[in-house]
Amino acid sequence: MGRLIPNSFNLAVVLYVALGSTACSYGLSVLGSTIGQPTFYTGLNMAPPGSPGYSHTANLISAYNGANSGGAILGAGFTSWFADWAGRKRSIQLGALILVIGGAISAASVNPAMFIIARTIAGVGIGMLITSIPMYQSEVSTPESRGFMCCMHGVMFAVGYSLSAWIGFGSFFSPADSSFGWRFPLAFQCGPSLLLLLGSSFLPFSPRWLLQQDRPEEALAVLKRLHTSKEDPQGHEAAREFYQMRRQLELDRSIKAKTGAFEIFKTPSNRKRALFAFFFMFGNMFTGILVVTNYGILLYEAIGLSGFMPLLLSGIYVLITFPCNVFTALYVDTIGRRTLLLIGLAGCTICNIFECALQAAYLGSDNKAGLNAAIFFIFFFVIFWASCLDATQYLYTAEIFPTHIRSQGTAVGMAGLFCGTLVVLMAGPIALNDIGWKFYFVLIIPTAIEWVCVYLWFPETKQRSLEDIAEAFGDKVAVHYYQATLEEQTAYVEEELKKNDGKTEATSELFENKPSSE
Repeated sequence: MGRLIPNSFNLAVVLYVALGSTACSYGLSVLGSTIGQPTFYTGLNMAPPGSPGYSHTANLISAYNGANSGGAILGAGFTSWFADWAGRKRSIQLGALILVIGGAISAASVNPAMFIIARTIAGVGIGMLITSIPMYQSEVSTPESRGFMCCMHGVMFAVGYSLSAWIGFGSFFSPADSSFGWRFPLAFQCGPSLLLLLGSSFLPFSPRWLLQQDRPEEALAVLKRLHTSKEDPQGHEAAREFYQMRRQLELDRSIKAKTGAFEIFKTPSNRKRALFAFFFMFGNMFTGILVVTNYGILLYEAIGLSGFMPLLLSGIYVLITFPCNVFTALYVDTIGRRTLLLIGLAGCTICNIFECALQAAYLGSDNKAGLNAAIFFIFFFVIFWASCLDATQYLYTAEIFPTHIRSQGTAVGMAGLFCGTLVVLMAGPIALNDIGWKFYFVLIIPTAIEWVCVYLWFPETKQRSLEDIAEAFGDKVAVHYYQATLEEQTAYVEEELKKNDGKTEATSELFENKPSSE
């Protein structure tokens, strides 16, 4: 594990900031268990499933999710500027504060209008956190451990999904005349955000952001504290990484001087990154993951289950995502991002095809074997999603952009995610109510197209420094971290000699010529 965890402080930083990941996934999925609480409908004066007027309720549920996604798009857009101006750390703190406020108002809502406003506010916080956290994690990680560290975002996402489902399941057994069953789960979304906010003072600023702010001494000190390991107690690898960061920033600034503002859209390589990030995250929402996570209860009820069983199955469903995300964290740097994405998209497509066929044949019938098979493919689907796509998508989106536009680029990707969420979740309850199994065609075709796009155009990024990845998109790399040329090695050693009055422990042996992942 030494290769994956350089020191305990680095791991503590990455895990603690991932409390925000738990807050995000909990907030995104809490409505999935809430709609299984009978008192939710009476508390907000809505018609429950199966009763006259439910079509209006389905429209309101779409609006609740749409408001959350719309707020998240605003939050992601704001973070594209704020994370550069105030820093990744401040973005995380502000996002956590806004989510606490939104969660509190959600739990106190007395009518649909108030609930929509609360969901919008909470969405802004989610958008800020989900944009800032993977970006921050990628910038505090070593090149060797970035896959593992950034996948903690996915692992803690799974924790949030699980908490949401099981708290919802437990709340189902609260007194029938009490609003606790739906208000407490909504209030609980404040917990992880509040904990993150209270302890965030110990989190360091991103060393790459500090370097951008012309604070090189602080940046190097933070980098050494994060990356010094037992194998390298003097921090030579951190110093070499800092050297590449500084040289690459100088090169990026010289390019920006020619391109001006909105550089993310000014060069072919950056436009390619932005296009990849937006449609990649947008397309992933059309796998159907959020349909099952948020409306799985409606699916289980349509299949014929009732009482607490839909909530129980929903809890088991999301619990599966935790070990699958841990698998991703352990092996994403070995298997590679591209391979996992291709396996995941293919598996999700195949599962959706079988699910569509089974629901078309057996929905509304008393054929238990057919209905059980439909439930099986819902669960088989989430194994592919969680072990191949969930954590990998955030890792890939955060790491493909250069440091000086990473906040903008990650925001573009997250805007794509929430645009996809907006479309799928707003259409979901209405489509499931009106066209049933035919809705799966909306999920199967885009996912198959995305598989083709990933296969043809997405480069592999494993075992490269963030600066080295630029080369995969056609940009010039100032200094290579992996496979450094003799000229680059010599330049680094000479600079170290100048800084240390002719004395340095830096040698060309520090440049491990590990094979690149092209």
